[in-house]
Amino acid sequence: MKEITCILPVAGIGKRLQPHTFTIPKVLFPVAGKPILGYLLDFVKSLGIYRVIFIIGHLGDKIIDYVNAYYPDIEGIFIKQEEFLGLGYAISLAADYVDGPVFINLGDTIIEADIKHLIQDDTSWIAVKEVDDPRRFGVVLTDGEGLVTKVVEKPTEVISRHALCGVYFFNNSRLLFNLLKDLIASGKKTRNEFQLTDAIGMMIEKGEKILAIPAKEWLDCGRVETLLQTNRFLLEKYKPSVFPIPSVVINHPVFIDPSAQLKNCVVGPFVSVGKNVIMSNVIVQNSIINDSSTVKNIVLTDSVIGYSAFLSGNLQKINLGDASQVSLMGEEEGLF
Repeated sequence: MKEITCILPVAGIGKRLQPHTFTIPKVLFPVAGKPILGYLLDFVKSLGIYRVIFIIGHLGDKIIDYVNAYYPDIEGIFIKQEEFLGLGYAISLAADYVDGPVFINLGDTIIEADIKHLIQDDTSWIAVKEVDDPRRFGVVLTDGEGLVTKVVEKPTEVISRHALCGVYFFNNSRLLFNLLKDLIASGKKTRNEFQLTDAIGMMIEKGEKILAIPAKEWLDCGRVETLLQTNRFLLEKYKPSVFPIPSVVINHPVFIDPSAQLKNCVVGPFVSVGKNVIMSNVIVQNSIINDSSTVKNIVLTDSVIGYSAFLSGNLQKINLGDASQVSLMGEEEGLF
């Protein structure tokens, strides 16, 4: 079997995660103590794939630096996306670098699925998950054998509850790229973008057999709410070890970087605390506090604190960007 290449489209500017993505790419945002991209690359490597094409754009240099520093065993190819014309267009940029089967994983998607054995055979497949409201996603219709018969991007009516998770494997990558080329040359767009789903539909029309593979878990990292859900799931799954800290009550699962300094705090459950964070007189649960931030005299829940931020006051929920400062009560006031 020919070498499998992975494509990771990670060029998006992450509008739904602003203000955090003003300073870091979405895929480098940490959950449960590690950037999203780290989980994606660990997953790709677990499938035996070490050749990865990164479609980069917004703050792409930071992605290159991260991959080179932490994944030197990955054969990384970095392609700059200059125009944002849809996922189909982004994938088409890799056409000249792929010769053989291709595995595609969207940059804000982490899944759990029994797919390792499928990578080794000749069957193309796409990961799906049953959802309550499929109108926000691309969906598939299947026959009695689980083969995809139709793909529809964000249907206005509920025609299927099997949503595309954003993870694909195509054995016949040349057909995929040829159809994407034709799609772009013809100017055919759906919702004003060149869609990967349109190319998949064309593949099916040409007789390509594509299985719908159910995902056990589908973690979306594209919004603050879903980012916190992903953080919670990964903390529950990996249960990071945390040493006892004097004057700190820890309700597991949590991640606390060893360099963080905590005093008079109740932390957890479902909290990630980054490097060099300073926290005092804080009660926090279901939140992410990023590197080098200072948090004092506050009750926090369902919150995301950016890098190098300062927060002090009597809040319960906040989405605070990098290097921001918020103080709602005097330093002499406290919770304890």
